[in-house]
Amino acid sequence: EVVHAASPFGLGARGLAAARNLGIPTVAVYQTDMPSYVAQHGGPIGPWAHRASWAWVRHLHSLADLTLAPSSAAIEELTAHGVPRLALWGRGVDTSTYSPQLKQTPESAHLRSRLAPDGEVIVGYVGRLAPEKELHRLAEIADLPGVSLALVGDGPSRTDLERLLPRAHFLGRQEGALLALSYASFDCFCHTGTKETFGQTLQEAMASGVPVVAPAAGGPLDIVKPGVTGLLFDPGTLGELRRSVGTLVADEGMRRRMSESAARSVADRSWAGLVGSLTQHYRSVIIARRSPVHSRAA
Repeated sequence: EVVHAASPFGLGARGLAAARNLGIPTVAVYQTDMPSYVAQHGGPIGPWAHRASWAWVRHLHSLADLTLAPSSAAIEELTAHGVPRLALWGRGVDTSTYSPQLKQTPESAHLRSRLAPDGEVIVGYVGRLAPEKELHRLAEIADLPGVSLALVGDGPSRTDLERLLPRAHFLGRQEGALLALSYASFDCFCHTGTKETFGQTLQEAMASGVPVVAPAAGGPLDIVKPGVTGLLFDPGTLGELRRSVGTLVADEGMRRRMSESAARSVADRSWAGLVGSLTQHYRSVIIARRSPVHSRAA
């Protein structure tokens, strides 16, 4: 009844084209800012590759009856590049797995004693260790007094980051209960990438009762409420990340208040609710296909 193209940049484009030929309603999900990644890694042809990537994104999403974007920033960018028929569809978070209650467990106490043996404030990151995550920014906070830096994840930048951040703890790739425990053991979550269309790890950290520091760009603008659930920094100003993290490190009371607010802010973002809204989008494209106006236009 509906074709859902979850990642339409490559194979999904063929699916959208086939569905269009067969008269099947379609929904495409925009979740990765591929043009920016292509430009970032394109070297001398980066600007040309960026324009070509947006032309391809515009073409393939024009094949869909509806494109779902995960944040208001993503919708604005897609609109600016001429992508039609857009709607907002966010992401859910598993609040039973990611929980502030884990902070009180012996396992969390043991991990904290390993990461912060002298009672340091643990600043954590979770995600792929890759150039597009802009983790070089963490060098700004690596020497903050009283800070222990912990990175969960793996990827092509790990070796370079280990050289850049020799005092940081690299915990490797984690999932499930082990990942949830790491989140809950953090005092502050630090996100550095400026090209995120959403930022699922921010929600997982907040569900774990961890305040977030993130760039004032892209998906985090919809997730972090500055001064309430965390802080947003200007990624274009050197030292802003250090200032923001330093503010939280120096104020335990602020961290405690933001921890409670962060957990409350995502308590109702269940996957069940998000799937319910997704099925409503499916129904909308089915109904639109059946309308006389659509039939005449086709």
